Amino acid sequence: MPSDVKIIHDISQIDLLAARGDASSVGDAAATTPDITVYQDTSGPIVERNGPTVDGKGRSHNHDGPPKNSEYQWDKRVQDVDDLTDKPGGGKFIHDTTKGAGTRVAVVDTGVYDAHPDLTGVVNDELSENFTTDQYDWRPNGAGDHGTHVAGIIAATNSNSGPDGGVLGTAPKTEIISHRVFSGVEEEGATTGDTVAALAAAADKGCDAANFSVGYINYNVEEHPELLDIKEIYHRLTKYVRAKGMVFVNSAGNDSIDMSKEKLLSLPTEVEGIFGVSATGPIGCGWDGKHSDNEEKWLTGNRLEEPTTEPAFYTNYGNAVDVSAAGGNADLEALDGGVKGAERDLVYSTIYETDESGNTVAGYGWKAGTSMAAPQVTGAVALVRSLRPDASVEEVETLIQATASDAPGGKTYHGAGHLNLKRLVKRAQM
Repeated sequence: MPSDVKIIHDISQIDLLAARGDASSVGDAAATTPDITVYQDTSGPIVERNGPTVDGKGRSHNHDGPPKNSEYQWDKRVQDVDDLTDKPGGGKFIHDTTKGAGTRVAVVDTGVYDAHPDLTGVVNDELSENFTTDQYDWRPNGAGDHGTHVAGIIAATNSNSGPDGGVLGTAPKTEIISHRVFSGVEEEGATTGDTVAALAAAADKGCDAANFSVGYINYNVEEHPELLDIKEIYHRLTKYVRAKGMVFVNSAGNDSIDMSKEKLLSLPTEVEGIFGVSATGPIGCGWDGKHSDNEEKWLTGNRLEEPTTEPAFYTNYGNAVDVSAAGGNADLEALDGGVKGAERDLVYSTIYETDESGNTVAGYGWKAGTSMAAPQVTGAVALVRSLRPDASVEEVETLIQATASDAPGGKTYHGAGHLNLKRLVKRAQM
């Protein structure tokens, strides 16, 4: 290798080197591919709102009885993950059967803030890793709380002892490894080399699933033929990680585009073997004037203007979608117009903030995006593997798809259907 070319990652599992330097000095141009930047799959700050910190400061809700953060988790409540309101109603919940014990998933993202009380003890410190070239560890270092929000959707433990309580993930007994691929001190976005290395390593570390709430800008492939090289890299990667038993879960993207169009390439979702997830969400969940003081009624009857399975306004759709899941929705006019409670249509999970003294503090916040939908499925994989540890990737994916529910918009927006945890866990027990 020429002295002016530096090897960043040796991804020998798929016969690939990620390097930095002058490609022309390596040799045949056919043997090299320019690295392309990938981005977090959120739909932007327009659908992102911070909530209270773990001590309750910043609280903006009006509940009957003691307020609980978990009451905002419509995404878990509609799936009967557990009883998350302050009025226990009995009945059987997903967590009566399994919480995902004995499984491991990777969050390939901005890092995970494991000092959050709902994520303490969830992240495997020894296996977590920084895949960027900065000098810091696997925790967030300025690239945002995206990965922390994702981790909470998967595995938050509802362990906050503060006055508002905590939030709960789909699989709170799964183990998370944090593979950080975004840096707060390097260029915006993540490199293809870093992300591919992180995903291959996740499979090598025995992960049951990797959550990749990340994607590329959707370019016209005729104008950017280099995308075909990137697609081939992900194809090789996907074959490798599937052979190792890891489900590769990816957010479908937030550009409201039809991925079935031939000239437009949405990566990596369109790669065969990657499990693509589109987003849904309600409109009108607990808005002011809609029983905002009684969380028990937020999701009942016809109180929602749109159901929780409604395709989100931003979600990509088309033949690369395998299933849909809760990613949050928004009435932008209501959200920006100050309608009290309009943010409740987004997904509520763990974040961190900076206080007035410049200290990092744990908190909670709302985000919407296919980034929030993908970890719902990643958590579901953990539930299945906890019940069927020897299930192949194909068997896990088939179970998720076969038990999915019909939803508004049909196959175009939901693929096989909308994630249905009750059906899934019941079938996985058979």
